Amino acid sequence: MHEVNKVEPTRAKVDMGFTRNMGNFESLRIDIGLETSANEGEKAGELVNRVYSFVEKQLLERFTETETQLSEKGLGEEK
Repeated sequence: MHEVNKVEPTRAKVDMGFTRNMGNFESLRIDIGLETSANEGEKAGELVNRVYSFVEKQLLERFTETETQLSEKGLGEEK
């Protein structure tokens, strides 16, 4: 029997989190992560940069969105 070596695609995983003090002994923390495989022909460094950029953008967008929603509800730091 002939064995065929199966080559697994290069994978990258990036997890990122951010915590902000909201005042009054409260804080808001958001964590986002993504694990994915390289596209055909994509090098490991390119894959990591792509995944990192995506996670960073999502974290900033989600954090801003959540902070705005909390502010509209009167939660968070008192001015």
